[in-house]
Amino acid sequence: MADKAVSLAEKRLLDVKVGQLPGWIATCNFTPNGIWSAVKRGHDRYVNKYINVKKGGIGGIAMVLVGYITLSYIWEYDHLKHDRQRKYH
Repeated sequence: MADKAVSLAEKRLLDVKVGQLPGWIATCNFTPNGIWSAVKRGHDRYVNKYINVKKGGIGGIAMVLVGYITLSYIWEYDHLKHDRQRKYH
């Protein structure tokens, strides 16, 4: 049987075709409340996938740690590149 037709607003980004992308973006909720709910939904999906598992490992926490380290290095790079020891001639 054919799948039920799903409205464009209910589709996930990976299920949207390139031609439908502007219409899908127009259906998104860009109010502060909508953005907050999207962030909360993403956080909940992350926690359920990597943290709240029966047989979990260090993968989920390692991803957060590596992301934090990378982001802090990017923020401090301008300061760090001036602190390098240079060879004077």
